[in-house]
Amino acid sequence: MKNFDWTRFTKRIAVKAPLSAIYAAWTTPEELEKWFLEEVKFYDLDKNRTTNQQTAETGFTYKWKWHIYDDLMKGRILEANGKDLFRFTFEGECIVEVKLKTEREYTIVELTHKNIPTDDESKQYIRLGCASGWTFYLINLKSVYEGGLDLRNKDENLEIMINN
Repeated sequence: MKNFDWTRFTKRIAVKAPLSAIYAAWTTPEELEKWFLEEVKFYDLDKNRTTNQQTAETGFTYKWKWHIYDDLMKGRILEANGKDLFRFTFEGECIVEVKLKTEREYTIVELTHKNIPTDDESKQYIRLGCASGWTFYLINLKSVYEGGLDLRNKDENLEIMINN
């Protein structure tokens, strides 16, 4: 574990869908709720809640609610270029950067989660836990946008599983 980087990781996946659709999947409440979260709220620069179809922009803030869990995730949109780059804070001051590019008939999604603290709790819950979580959610993104099947467990009567 000597050379293991506890401060960042990158995940990549190819999704057979238009780049514009995948950008919207990350930046609009309506689309984020299809594959990632139970409820998404973005707030504009004047702190007004946006519509479910409005695309998040640089400087917006968010409140996200997961299926099964009651905790709200709050953060800031650091950069949204309207095309192929979306950066936001996550788990405090960690940064998640999503870069998109087209290769043949695929949109390549490259997610980098960085600025992870190196205390033991952050190593366990953010570095290891989020790496596992992002892997599942990227697979779910692919599933939803290629075939329409949402793989998330939304039944709160079931124990915690890899798909929630």
